[in-house]
Amino acid sequence: MDLALSEEQVALRELAADFVDREVVPHAAEWDRAERVDAGIVPALGKLGFLGITIDESYGGSGGDHLAYVLMLEELGRGDSSVRGIVSVSLGLVAKTVAGYGTEEQKRQWLPRLCSGEALGCFALTEPDTGSDAASLATRASRDGGDWVLSGSKIFITNGTWADVALVFARTGQPGTRGITAFLVPTDAPGFHRREIHGKLGLRGQATAELTLDGVRVPDANRIGEEGQGFRIAMAALDKGRVSVAAGCVGIARGCVEHAISYAGERQQFGRPIAGFQLVQELISEMATETDAARLLVWRAAHLIDRGEPFGTAASMAKLFASETAVRAANHAIQVFGGYGYIDEYPVGKYLRDARVTTLYEGTSQIQKLLIGRALTGVNAFT
Repeated sequence: MDLALSEEQVALRELAADFVDREVVPHAAEWDRAERVDAGIVPALGKLGFLGITIDESYGGSGGDHLAYVLMLEELGRGDSSVRGIVSVSLGLVAKTVAGYGTEEQKRQWLPRLCSGEALGCFALTEPDTGSDAASLATRASRDGGDWVLSGSKIFITNGTWADVALVFARTGQPGTRGITAFLVPTDAPGFHRREIHGKLGLRGQATAELTLDGVRVPDANRIGEEGQGFRIAMAALDKGRVSVAAGCVGIARGCVEHAISYAGERQQFGRPIAGFQLVQELISEMATETDAARLLVWRAAHLIDRGEPFGTAASMAKLFASETAVRAANHAIQVFGGYGYIDEYPVGKYLRDARVTTLYEGTSQIQKLLIGRALTGVNAFT
């Protein structure tokens, strides 16, 4: 793998960094306190092409490869993970799934709007009683002539109250993985209800919702993939989604390193900057080393995707290491800041709160270890 970035990738990273410094960083604390990101960020992301990276230009996308995609997400994660989550879900989980499994009509209907920011998508898989065990989901879809009628509930859905379309996974057949089907459900459909979840530890600016589907009717033309293919579609989306989350975690960790270095150079104790104390240097060196290692794992996974090679295990490794690294880096940064790290005048406390959930969603750290272990040993820990 060539670690040198192309001119286009460097330009994209610089564009993303400039956007984050101008449009995200100055507002991140305010959005966190208000528990709401300014909705105007969505068309701004779309205008720069950030909501269409890897999507073919013929469908309104901005093209590019997955390495470019993770470079952009690292910058967004450095600025505010709530903004990164908007892109990871609408583009990474929904638009990419439509591009990979949708009909030509579905692609023409949704991809230009999703890529421009005119519309947002949400990924409706998790349920109140179904988290890691996604194959046991209870939401049902029943045939009624040429339509499907969906009933059930979903929880912790990113973009849930902002989304114009939900990629909903519902049971259409037998128990287990083979009885699940995916549907594109417009959120303005009769019977589709949503409630925003407040009081979260982190990602407070991100629109996270509980969804209720009460007899929501959609035509069969809204089905994504074949009947019974939904679980495989969901898992394929989550494999790539883990790379997205990992890239954002690298951004969090990098932000922690940069702020810790800056603060340690300014903070005076015992007559000199605390950056001169070996134990502070130890904290910073550990943060920086693990951040670089996490980035390389993310780049490897993106590289495998771009080459069309199997990447699931690499994605799990990247997500596991990068999410745990982000938590450790934020903890270390708070330690460098001392008491000031514990108040929201400085960003390191928010980094810790935002990082913590990344070890939970899109597969907990424990699930990632099981997936990696199964791939390495050939023994399925889930049976």
